[in-house]
Amino acid sequence: MPDYQIFISKTAQKQLDKLPDPITEKLITYIWQLSKNPRPSGYKKLKGREAYRIRKGDYRIIYEIIDKLLVIDIIAVGQRQHIYKKR
Repeated sequence: MPDYQIFISKTAQKQLDKLPDPITEKLITYIWQLSKNPRPSGYKKLKGREAYRIRKGDYRIIYEIIDKLLVIDIIAVGQRQHIYKKR
């Protein structure tokens, strides 16, 4: 199976930039792993939008999968209490 391309939105990049470096490094590792397997164990489809989430500790990575183009679009990254607020 070919690898998916990863795109990180400006919003998600800003959220990553605000996090401490050790946490950012771990989350970036998980994001890159999505290129090999966009539907890892524990991923969930979000209600009310065409997006998925994976949970890593207290943090969530919200993303869309575009299978036809082999693209993963990272929408948001952050702690649970902040991540699900509608923008």
